[in-house]
Amino acid sequence: MNKKDLAIELYKSFKKGVIKKSNKPPEIRNNIATDPQLIGSVLDNLINERDWHSGVAEGNLFTSWQLIVGVEIANHSTPLSINSGNLVIQTTSTAWATQLSLASNEVLETIQKNAPLANILSLQIVGPAAPSWKRGIRTTRDARGPRDTFG
Repeated sequence: MNKKDLAIELYKSFKKGVIKKSNKPPEIRNNIATDPQLIGSVLDNLINERDWHSGVAEGNLFTSWQLIVGVEIANHSTPLSINSGNLVIQTTSTAWATQLSLASNEVLETIQKNAPLANILSLQIVGPAAPSWKRGIRTTRDARGPRDTFG
């Protein structure tokens, strides 16, 4: 089966799935896939049907990070992931990681107040990622390489 056939099959199965889930009479049900609808109502129905409320709330937390925590903190931190209510935040420096760790209770309260549907229960603050020494001109096999200089 080539890619074109797969796409057609997916479209047909999606169209059949939409029609089967309808509670409308058969004469109306046949046109359900082609009737124009407002995009907002389609998205609302999709979010409700698939129970994506928490996922949308988490996405809103990521996109409106600056509005939630403020400009200064947002300039030096980035939310990375949410897993079981634990929000991982990466900072631009270890100093910012330390400061946010000290103020983590206040930051958590602010997030819970401004984005309650995201259901954030705890924070994990991490510093910037260390450089990778696995590639480059100073790489040596079976040795620490330039990292032994940094302790």
